Amino acid sequence: MADDTKTRLVMTAMRLFSEKGYESTSVSDILKAAGANSGSLYYFFQTKQDLLLEVLRRYRDGIGPMLLGPAWEGIDDPIARVFALLARYRLALTGSDCVYGCPIGNLALELHEPDPPVRELLSVNFDGWVDAIERCYRDAGPRLPAELDRRGLAVFTLTTMEGGVMQARTHRTIDAFDRSVAMLRDYVNRLEQQAKGS
Repeated sequence: MADDTKTRLVMTAMRLFSEKGYESTSVSDILKAAGANSGSLYYFFQTKQDLLLEVLRRYRDGIGPMLLGPAWEGIDDPIARVFALLARYRLALTGSDCVYGCPIGNLALELHEPDPPVRELLSVNFDGWVDAIERCYRDAGPRLPAELDRRGLAVFTLTTMEGGVMQARTHRTIDAFDRSVAMLRDYVNRLEQQAKGS
């Protein structure tokens, strides 16, 4: 029962932080939406920041089942996986009239000077995303140039996604996201052509 309450509080906080932002979400908002009392919350978390840290740990631990697994289901080609993941973000944007934002990106932008434990977990979450994409580019093997900085390309892919999401939310249109992904796709195509010619 206690674990159910804790999970409910964390999942509610995840949703509200994503929808409203961390600062705009009060403890009472979380309690009301979770159907819990303050004693329940403070039994598990001494502060709102402790709850945020648990949310960030859930994102860190859930990247496979919550994000990568659904995006990559039935897709074996490593480069296709990169673009399938980006397509997943596109679907979230179009399904929300371009209101959706990457939860980690939103928090990183909102918390200008996060406390070190928060900043560290934000960083770990970004690194987990980049690690997964770097594996895709590494798994592509000789399809990409041998001298290519695959980690750098993975970081560039994350930057493309986050920037595209941010612009889509600002303009309330998918255009900037689509153009950004199309440019990345063109660049990767050119890298594949380069590898074929070498």
